[in-house]
Amino acid sequence: MPSKTAYLEFHTKHKVEFLNITQDVARVVKESGVKEGMVLVNAMHITSSVYINDAESGLIEDFQKWLKKLAPEDISLYKHNLTGEDNAYAHLWRTIMGREVVVAITNGKLDFGPWEQIYYAEFDGQRRKKVLIKIIGE
Repeated sequence: MPSKTAYLEFHTKHKVEFLNITQDVARVVKESGVKEGMVLVNAMHITSSVYINDAESGLIEDFQKWLKKLAPEDISLYKHNLTGEDNAYAHLWRTIMGREVVVAITNGKLDFGPWEQIYYAEFDGQRRKKVLIKIIGE
């Protein structure tokens, strides 16, 4: 069964950033030659997320507001930060937003519902991070 592994690398300008990576994933799917199968897109860091949702800027602002309400960035709230880290909130946000997505490939293309897009969400950025893309199919 044909497969392909690729990586996207990011070095965000901001500590918290949301990036639409749909076109990057679609390019790798096309390069793979797989016509029918699945693609896994996985955040390889414990303070970042990959998720599927609408590509709408207001929604991204809503996610950030919601995450800050659920797990504030205040470092004094978390035992993890006693280790010298300041990113406990980012670990919690990642757990809430998820680690990966799997998308069907049909006729060589990502098979989405209306408005669906793949996002990489960075919660503790300004350093190199990677996303794994793993494609299997025929």
